[in-house]
Amino acid sequence: MWEDILSHQEDIVYLAKEQMAMVLIAGALAIAVAVPIGVWLSRPWMRRYAEPVMQLLNVGQAVPKLALLALAMSLMGIGVWPAIFGLWVATLLPIARNTYEGLLAVPRHYIEAALGMGMTPAHILFKVELPNALYVIFAGVRTALAITVGTAPLAFLIGGGGLGELIFTGIDLNDLAMMLAGAIPTALLAILTDAALGLLQRQLVSRGVNPER
Repeated sequence: MWEDILSHQEDIVYLAKEQMAMVLIAGALAIAVAVPIGVWLSRPWMRRYAEPVMQLLNVGQAVPKLALLALAMSLMGIGVWPAIFGLWVATLLPIARNTYEGLLAVPRHYIEAALGMGMTPAHILFKVELPNALYVIFAGVRTALAITVGTAPLAFLIGGGGLGELIFTGIDLNDLAMMLAGAIPTALLAILTDAALGLLQRQLVSRGVNPER
C-alpha cells in the first residue's frame, strides 16, 4: 500500500504546492478584509450592526463548501480564481468574529488609562487594543486556515487543482492508494499549517497576554 501511495510522490508534491498557493492567497485576502471588518464592528457606534454583519459572513460557514464552490463557479467560471473566491468567503467569519470578540475583551481600564495619557483613538487601537486582542485574533486565523486546507481539495471539482485531483480520481477509479495519496497529505498539511501558525502566534503575541508563555 505504501509503495503504491509513494508512486504518486511527484504528483503529491506538485498538487500540494498548488493547493497551498490557493490557501495562502485566500487566507491573505481574508485577513486583509476580515480583520478591518472586526475592528470596524468593535467601535462603539458600530456594535449594533455587529450581529447582522456576522450573520452575513456566516453564509460562508453555513452553506456547504461544495455548494459554495459551485456558486463561485456559476459566477466566475471554472479555474483557480473561482476556487480562491470560494475559499476566501469560507474563511472570513472565524477571523472577523475573533477580531471583534478579542477587541471587546480588552479590559476597559487599559483604554481609560491610555485616554488619560493623551493617546489618540488610532494610537489606542494600534498600541493597546490590537496587541491585547492579538492572541484571540490569531486563534481565529489558525482555525480558518486549518479548515481551508481541509476544504481546498474540493477546488478540483471546479478546475482549481490541488490534492483533490488524487482524491476524487482515486474514488472514481476505486483506487485506494491514489485516494490516500491525496487524503493523507491534506491532513498533514492542515496539521502543519496549524502548528506553524501556533509557533508564529507564540513569537508575535507578547508574553503578558499569551497564556502559552
